[in-house]
Amino acid sequence: MGRSKKRRRLSRIKAAIEANEEGDSRKEEGVSPLVEKYWHQRYDLFWRYDEGVRLDEEGWFSVTHEEIAFRHAQRCPCGGVVIDAFAGVGGNAIQFAGLCTRVVAIDIDPKKIELAVNNAKIYGVEDYIDFIVGDFFQLAPSLKADMVFLSPPWGGPSYNMTKKFSLESLKPKDGYSLFKIAQTITPNIVMYLPRNIDILEVEQLSWLSSPPLDIEIEENVVRSKLKGITVYFADAALLSSR
Repeated sequence: MGRSKKRRRLSRIKAAIEANEEGDSRKEEGVSPLVEKYWHQRYDLFWRYDEGVRLDEEGWFSVTHEEIAFRHAQRCPCGGVVIDAFAGVGGNAIQFAGLCTRVVAIDIDPKKIELAVNNAKIYGVEDYIDFIVGDFFQLAPSLKADMVFLSPPWGGPSYNMTKKFSLESLKPKDGYSLFKIAQTITPNIVMYLPRNIDILEVEQLSWLSSPPLDIEIEENVVRSKLKGITVYFADAALLSSR
């Protein structure tokens, strides 16, 4: 057998072994077919994934890519308090805690808060985050912060099946109601939205405010692929990255 053919054969064998090992890892972690493609991106979601990061099924497709979450954190007020209204498994809260003084991480699902606490410990930032199991809409009247971060559920992977995603489709409340509630805490709001969001609707959030708020719209790209749209309002739109 020629050397080149032997190398190709060894390469195929190695690839097959690695594929089997990955398959065994997915099975051990209970990764369902629905989230398998996100599992292949696990180090983009959490670079310390192998150190014990844990996610539930919804967490796999709803957590912010770490590179994007870090970008969000760079825009938070240094030394201030940031509320993560839909914290999920903690991707954004961890990055905020790495650069900000204090984070209030809220989620209505106690299992997600449990996972978020676990993940924050892996990154060594758990002491900078106040984890709350609760409904953001009920808690909002009692909350104070310098910035509110909103990454509400997009409705799962099916969000991408529509040409233009409407603010009305956000859960558990439409984007207009969500934004209005966040404004009772602070005008400094950051929203992380689907890549196919209707930009005109997003701009309306600024126009409908009194007085109109400064706004900045940012495309978030990872590995040359557009992953989402971040919208910064008021002072959040004016903060330069550090």
